[in-house]
Amino acid sequence: MEVPKTSTTLRFALLLTAAGGFLDAYTYISRGGVFANAQTGNVILMAIDLSERHFHAARAHLWPILAFIVGVAFAHLLKGELAHSVFDHPIRIAMVAQIVVLVAVAFVPPHVPNAMVTVPISFVAAMQFGLFRTIGSLSYIAVATTGNLMRFTESAYAGFIEKVPESRQHTRVYAAIVSSFAGGAVVGAFATRYFGGSAAWIPAALLCGALVLFYVDDRRRRRL
Repeated sequence: MEVPKTSTTLRFALLLTAAGGFLDAYTYISRGGVFANAQTGNVILMAIDLSERHFHAARAHLWPILAFIVGVAFAHLLKGELAHSVFDHPIRIAMVAQIVVLVAVAFVPPHVPNAMVTVPISFVAAMQFGLFRTIGSLSYIAVATTGNLMRFTESAYAGFIEKVPESRQHTRVYAAIVSSFAGGAVVGAFATRYFGGSAAWIPAALLCGALVLFYVDDRRRRRL
């Protein structure tokens, strides 16, 4: 039996999505109401601040948006032929870089400007968005939940109203993804209030678990 590509498995997606929900709660609570992943929220909050002439507050939302743009571009670079010609496993290197960023962020004291935390986390989130988008043949988003909710609803309608058998399985997949994001946000809110900045180690641990899956699947492939 062929071992599926690690980055397209449900277990991998659940770890990434839980980390995404956690980080949004983490930065929103600990870093001035700025989202790490939800750039739609940052755009709206920036627009509100601009309309009220709160320009300093608006800039706090601008920097993560720019970091997200750069992160997505960098993710596409890692998927290209140039990166694969230099590194054997560029995506794994990207995972390590994300873990290092989150571990480092945990040491940033509260009095340091919020951008020192929100910008690198937004960059990490963008890399996840750019690199990991599928579970088997299904598309999903690891750093936000609106699109996943839409796909969950569409799958449920097709599966239970139109009686399409495979759509019921898709519904379960999207239900797990949405629940993972929400669960990550809940844990992130509690952990951030309790541990403060060092709570960033928790999503770092989730990404470590996701990274380990690559090596677990490599061993399974060698045995086949």
